[in-house]
Amino acid sequence: MTFYVAHRLFAAHDRALAADLADRLAKKVGADRVFLPFCDTDEEDLVAEVKGRRLFELDRDRLGRLDAMIAILHGPSLDDGVCMEIGYAIASGVPVVVLTTDFQTYSMTEAGTRLEFPDPLLQAVATRIVRVAALGPLPLPPGQSRFQDFQARNAAQTTTALDTAVDALLDLPDRAPLPTGSSATTGTAIYVEPSPYLPRHRDHLAESLAVGGHTVVEPQRFTASDPVVGALADLAAVRSAARVLADVSGPETPPGAALLIGAALASGVPVAAFHPYPTFTHAHGREPNWRNLMIQYAVDAHFSSDKAVLSWLAA
Repeated sequence: MTFYVAHRLFAAHDRALAADLADRLAKKVGADRVFLPFCDTDEEDLVAEVKGRRLFELDRDRLGRLDAMIAILHGPSLDDGVCMEIGYAIASGVPVVVLTTDFQTYSMTEAGTRLEFPDPLLQAVATRIVRVAALGPLPLPPGQSRFQDFQARNAAQTTTALDTAVDALLDLPDRAPLPTGSSATTGTAIYVEPSPYLPRHRDHLAESLAVGGHTVVEPQRFTASDPVVGALADLAAVRSAARVLADVSGPETPPGAALLIGAALASGVPVAAFHPYPTFTHAHGREPNWRNLMIQYAVDAHFSSDKAVLSWLAA
């Protein structure tokens, strides 16, 4: 079996945590069976004409050949690249263990169903979720200061979570069945995923498409009595849609939109990103990216206006 470690790339402590996880896994299955992005794509030294695209191609190639994934998510702001990779894996029938360092729970309403993540899609598709507790017990003997004691408690609970996640991954079946859910699409509808950061775009996009004569399907998971059931319906709708339009506005692509983009890509469904107010990121040796490179190169088109979206749909 080949294992893929999905993790946030852009902070040293995130890369270090992922490397720790990969090393623990490699000691049990062998290093040649573990793929760690950034590390195993030689990102710092890689030279390519379009570096971001080449990195995307290398990661996608691995996504197409893995048997299981372990993904690290820090909440409540979930990395969009990791969420995209989770969506791709799930739509490919690959089981996913999620390790989350967030000890909070979430709900759609004050008294609603408690969820491990702000977007119920993550909970709906994960084969197993391993969580870091609120605070680990005080190790003995105590440290030299209260700060060292506090650091030791957090380090101990993180170590336990990493080992638990590795064990959970190795206990998975070879393949997990695809998540199922009722789909409202007939293969001709356009699935529209709005951005929770800019809700005013939601009705505007849907109305523009309806005026253009398109059948529009919108998410169910945020209004369904059972958010997980609604999330599975959204996934099924995306995988059977004619096209997908995702509003990727916000500080980063919303986690649900990122996951659905990955699922659409793996399912062969054309997907476009709507992004009226882009910002760009710049990393060593890369071209400027208007979103995480796993989002930027996963989509078929990138638009900033309704008119451009309608032209794409008419093509």
